[in-house]
Amino acid sequence: MIKFLLWSGVVLGQPATEVLGNPYGIEALWRQGDLVARATLVILVVMSIGSWYIGIAKYLEQARLMKDAREAEEKFWRAGGIDAGAASLREDSPFRFLAQEGAAAAKDHAAMAKREVDIDTWLAMALERAIDVVSNRLQTGLAFLATVGSTAPFVGLFGTVWGIYHALTAIGIAGQASIDKVAGPVGEALIMTALGLAVAVPAVLGYNWLVRRNRVAMERVRRFSSGVRMTLLGGTHLRHG
Repeated sequence: MIKFLLWSGVVLGQPATEVLGNPYGIEALWRQGDLVARATLVILVVMSIGSWYIGIAKYLEQARLMKDAREAEEKFWRAGGIDAGAASLREDSPFRFLAQEGAAAAKDHAAMAKREVDIDTWLAMALERAIDVVSNRLQTGLAFLATVGSTAPFVGLFGTVWGIYHALTAIGIAGQASIDKVAGPVGEALIMTALGLAVAVPAVLGYNWLVRRNRVAMERVRRFSSGVRMTLLGGTHLRHG
């Protein structure tokens, strides 16, 4: 019974002691910070959300491309020709796009009245342009990850400098370096530093990982393009890869 009374805080009629939250956390930073501190925090949050969204979206896009590559290996080369093989693939598949571009280039070259460029060079240029389209689509958004990875630490550093400035201002106004005048602004500065690193590190790691996966995916695309080109030059539908 005594333990219960002690726990409830009503011994000798005294009310229970209220547990205070952390006065130097992110919530306190938002409530007590000025416009510059809040703007810096919002920028870091936007950077973090954007980098995670782009990272996940690009991973799903790469996974879909690799699935299309396996589908092309299974269906395209077993069809009766380039047109039939392209029709067997998914409508927005990059491999279908490459096959259609190669077939269209071959037809355009055959319809030319004066062929100043040989068919091999003509197909190579057309397929290279198609490969560039696929490559640019895969690289879309990666520049944002690189930008976040390189600038987020400096945004956090700016918040750190701003917090230290507030600490020095509080010391100057108070006339003494008491802990209650310094702890808040210094804690704000440390939070900004930690947030800047927390945003930058995943962005840098995600960028490097996605670039490596893009390189592997583009190897599959170039290998398929080479097979389409050789098939169009040879006049027979052969499997390459």
